[in-house]
Amino acid sequence: QVQLVESGGGLVQAGGSLRLSCAASGRTVSSYAMGWFRQAPGKEREFVAAINLSGGRTYADSVKGRFTISRDNAESTVCLQMNSLKPEDTAVYYCAAGFVVVTTTRVARYWGKGTLVTVSS
Repeated sequence: QVQLVESGGGLVQAGGSLRLSCAASGRTVSSYAMGWFRQAPGKEREFVAAINLSGGRTYADSVKGRFTISRDNAESTVCLQMNSLKPEDTAVYYCAAGFVVVTTTRVARYWGKGTLVTVSS
């Protein structure tokens, strides 16, 4: 089992950048496919980005070209670099781990508690 803790959220102006981190304990991120999801108020949790065990990356169309997911197996962390942020990126961002490519909530086995990102216009 793995425990996930997100950090790095905050308030940023539109066009700005934030870097989210997900620290894993219990088992390292090298054992899992990892992903980021987000949930805006009143909306369902949605996929943002994923990185599989071999390093392959998948992005939601809404963030492609602006967000970058990366993993550091030695540090057991997964990061989400978010650039050119828009007000519609405002949400609670969750880190997730699974045994297959984590692009849906259904296949995510472990979740962090989330970190809030607010983008002001």
